Amino acid sequence: MPVTPSADPRDPDPVAPPPLVVAASLAALEAFGLLVLGVLEVANLRAARLTMGVTTSIFFLAAAGGLAWCAWSLWKARRWARGPVVMVQLIQLGLAWNFRDVWSVLLPVALALAALLVIAGLLHPATTRVLEEDARPA
Repeated sequence: MPVTPSADPRDPDPVAPPPLVVAASLAALEAFGLLVLGVLEVANLRAARLTMGVTTSIFFLAAAGGLAWCAWSLWKARRWARGPVVMVQLIQLGLAWNFRDVWSVLLPVALALAALLVIAGLLHPATTRVLEEDARPA
């Protein structure tokens, strides 16, 4: 059965179309990756670089939490979350470009592909339609 936007304008959670669901799911996976990086950084804290390790851990954990919140909000078709997620994807595209000379081409290709899929899902006409409905007065 195809997923369609909610017909009732009073519905607090319009149904997200498939491109938005894919984008939100990939953003949630990216948030999980940031969470893993934050936990690994905490696990590798050393006295010699304590300040750097703590601040890096806090950064990764805060970024993971923020991206997870945005992914959840996208899943619930909240239009405000699109901007921050697009910004994260543009940063990720820059990281993919910087990693182009690493020992394996898999990392930059995976980063770039995920970022492009999320951006495509967020700019898809069905996504835009649902997010614009959220902005209309009841």
